[in-house]
Amino acid sequence: MKVCVVSGYKGHELGIFDQKHKGIQYIKKTIEKKLRQLLDEGLEWVLISGQLGVELWTGEVVSDLKKEYSQLRLAVMTPFLLQEKNWSEANQEHYRHVLGLADFVDSISKKEYESPAQLRVKNQYLVEKSDGLVILYDEWKEGSPNYYLEPALKRTERDGYPIFYITPDDINSTVQEELDEF
Repeated sequence: MKVCVVSGYKGHELGIFDQKHKGIQYIKKTIEKKLRQLLDEGLEWVLISGQLGVELWTGEVVSDLKKEYSQLRLAVMTPFLLQEKNWSEANQEHYRHVLGLADFVDSISKKEYESPAQLRVKNQYLVEKSDGLVILYDEWKEGSPNYYLEPALKRTERDGYPIFYITPDDINSTVQEELDEF
């Protein structure tokens, strides 16, 4: 796998409303562990759409990993122009920070938001342009990851597209490992 897309819940779906929340460090550490496994198998590019939450945290994780894995690159493919336009200033600042860390930034639709169809197109596009999906997902919790899973599962049926799940149990294991170190 050379190119993977990473997604998951938005911060508010996880009860996280600012970047100082303690849970973020465990989520990022869990994402890092999964990406390290893929890097050891040849991963070169991580794709995100710049969505708040898991995707932006992934951008930060990739930036840190690039210090160790010189082949690693980050692409941010937004669904439409100015997706951050109506976000809070703090969220816009975080978004701009991650865009600054990226090796490639572009928008799939060259227009501002017009309809939810742009989001569906983004999900389909990123699944089709990648070799696999890493997704933070809880089968018992509906939310934004479901929109990536639909095209990913269809592609899995078609050609064996791999989906790597990060579950609440994985995050709990990371928390336990961190606690055991103290």
